[in-house]
Amino acid sequence: METPDLPADLRGRIAFLAAPTEVACAARERLVALYGDPEPEQAAVLVALGGDGFMLETQHRFLGRNLPTYGMNCGSVGFLMNAYHEDNLPQRLQSAQAATLYPLRMTTVAGDGTRQEALAINDVNLLRETRQAAKIRILVDGKERLPELICDGILVSTPAGSTAYNLSAHGPIVPLGANLLPMTPISAFRPRRWRGALLPSEAVVVFEILEPAKRPVAAVADYVEVRDIRSVEVREDRNSRLTLLFDPDHGLSERIIAEQFTV
Repeated sequence: METPDLPADLRGRIAFLAAPTEVACAARERLVALYGDPEPEQAAVLVALGGDGFMLETQHRFLGRNLPTYGMNCGSVGFLMNAYHEDNLPQRLQSAQAATLYPLRMTTVAGDGTRQEALAINDVNLLRETRQAAKIRILVDGKERLPELICDGILVSTPAGSTAYNLSAHGPIVPLGANLLPMTPISAFRPRRWRGALLPSEAVVVFEILEPAKRPVAAVADYVEVRDIRSVEVREDRNSRLTLLFDPDHGLSERIIAEQFTV
């Protein structure tokens, strides 16, 4: 974890964004009265008020600008958020620790050759569209690793996203600095005992859909869904950097470690 590169004086440089809930909007009004209300384009740091879903929406909205973002939990789980406190916010931001995240870039190819790209901060997942199980061929760095996986789906997650859908699918939790990407099957039928893989962060994964007319598959990158795909390429995008800020006593790396001991 690093310290954020923020101006010494944050007066008028903190932009507050709120989820469309009564609690978050009321919190924004109070914070704006205390610290000002600059436009995000003029801000040095963003404060996202809501839950994890709203934090992801905020990151997608400002993707490419790499504005440091400090979340305060006004939602439910709040894994990516800090505790909500209104006092001494500039000091909290200055003393926060920065976690650098890199999203996954999903490139899909349809039956007519149409390509579509999207970025995922949490994960890229493939899911069957009908009652028929999906059949998927898996290649890593151009080498076939699994000729046929029969399953409900499969996902590749970022380390930050490894505690989300990946964990629910019984995938491993990955520390931020591990430079690993978990690949986890979703309800695998054959091979029945295959539990997935841990890949180096520079790996390029290609999923090829077998029998796509009979067994259609959709690909999802966070909020972007592409249906009836023929193949999907997934790789980490090091050109798109995200910076999240956390209180020193409760950083994201510590949360990911602690989650592994939660029962």
